[in-house]
Order: sequence, then C-alpha cells, then structure tokens
Amino acid sequence: FNGRLLTRRETVYPYPTPERVMDFVRENLPQMMDELGEAGRASLAGIGVSAPFQLWNWLTSVNAPKDQMDRWQGFDVASAVAEISGLEVSFQNDVTSACTAEHIYGRGREFDDYAYFYIGSFIGGGIVLGGTVYPGRTGNAGAVGSLPMPDGAGRMTQLIRNASIYTLEADIIAANKDPSGLWKFPRDWAGYEDEVAPWITNTARHLALGTVAVCSVIDFEAVLIDGAFPDAIRARVVAETRIALAQVDTQGITRPRVEEAKVGRNARVIGSAALPILARYLLSQKMFR
Repeated sequence: FNGRLLTRRETVYPYPTPERVMDFVRENLPQMMDELGEAGRASLAGIGVSAPFQLWNWLTSVNAPKDQMDRWQGFDVASAVAEISGLEVSFQNDVTSACTAEHIYGRGREFDDYAYFYIGSFIGGGIVLGGTVYPGRTGNAGAVGSLPMPDGAGRMTQLIRNASIYTLEADIIAANKDPSGLWKFPRDWAGYEDEVAPWITNTARHLALGTVAVCSVIDFEAVLIDGAFPDAIRARVVAETRIALAQVDTQGITRPRVEEAKVGRNARVIGSAALPILARYLLSQKMFR
C-alpha cells in the first residue's frame, strides 16, 4: 500500500472561508484531473477530504472575522466537494487523517497503542489503540488542543494556545519580520531562529504536560510528534519534550516513549488521500500491521 505524488496544488491564506476553499477546489481540481490522464482518472476510488472540526471556534485565535468564520457552521464540506468533483468523498478530522498516514506509512506499526500530536497552525492529535486508529464517537478523538493548561498567572488556558504555529507566527510579526517563510514550500525556518528557539522550549514544556495528561487516561506505549515544520525542527521539539517530560512528576503512570513521527508536514494530506481506499477496500487499518 504505497504510492507516489503525481501532482499538487497549495495555497496560503490568513484564514479559510467556505467560499475561498471551494474556489480553490474549482480552480485546481479540473487541471489536476487532466494531469492524471484517462487511465489515472479511471482508477480513482474517490476523494479524501480532511478539515479541523468546529473551525468557527478555533479561528478566533488568529483574529479572523467572526461573521466569516460562522459560515462554517452547517457547511457540508464533503457534499460541496462531491458536487464539484462528481466523485465519492470520504471526510475525516484533519489530524485523525495525519495519524492515519503515520499509522500506514510511518512509524505507527512499531507500537500497539500510542498518542499522536501534530503541530500545525493549531495543534491536534490522534489515538491508536490495539493497532487501529481510533476516531472516537464523533470522529474527534485525540482533540489534544483542548487539554487544559496553566497559564502561569493562576488561570487556565488550552494546549492549542501554547503549542501551535500560529503563536510563532504572531511572535515573528511582532518582531517586524515576514512570517510567510513558515508556510512556503520547501519549509525553511532558518531566518526565524530568534523566535523559533523560545517557541520550541515553550511548546515542548506544554507537550510534556499534555503527554502526562493523555497517558493518565490511557496507558500509551509512546507519544509520536509531527508537524508542519522542517524535519530539523521536529527533532528539536522532540528532544526538548523528552527533557521537559523528565522534569514532570509522572508518579502513578508509566512514562511513555516520546518519538519523532516520520511522515512529516504532508501527513494530513496523505492521510486524506488514503481515506477512499480504506473505505472501499479495507475492513480495518489493522491490515497494515
């Protein structure tokens, strides 16, 4: 169950709206279909689509206009893409899809049970139990961004506000730098080291707390960390998370292994692409073990 990338399209926006995302699909999908050729189009099993749940709640963190974000409420992404493409659409939470990609193509098969953290614009997570990605009752299992965290001032905040790239972007803007390099392909964060170093330290400290929280509920063997950043940044995040975890009181639980994931920044995309194949041909992701 392996494949290769045939074509790709990317866009960057300050915040997504249904109209902007669907316009992107309309503009690019026909060209991508043409590039597949007749034989390639005939082999399509469908389209996989992934997105964060409850976008109208999260994007207030980046000062997106509430009236525009509210348009996501009740908007059926899968139906809209199906109408544009004429293909069957499989839909899943974006970081559950990333976890799926890691489980199939990455290091997931090394562990029976693990938690998966993916640091994108917003941090999210996934859960694997008994060798199978567990989506949960509503498809939102592993919503680690909602984990409560102390804010250092006697109040509580959430992991999403302490271990997400949008906070790094805000720091870069505050330093009067152009943050677009965070998102361009290929990723190169070399020009942001003054902001990246403290961001990694803060992120790692909160990831360590999140690791203890999730492992207090389920006895995970490992925690795998990935994100929309260069591989070298991932290695630093993991290394500092291990150091931070060693300083946290873990009495009462077995301290898990903290490991680098393998798939990388495209994990959400790759996991999405696998969804139609999983839905059509396979009964369980255990078949990849």
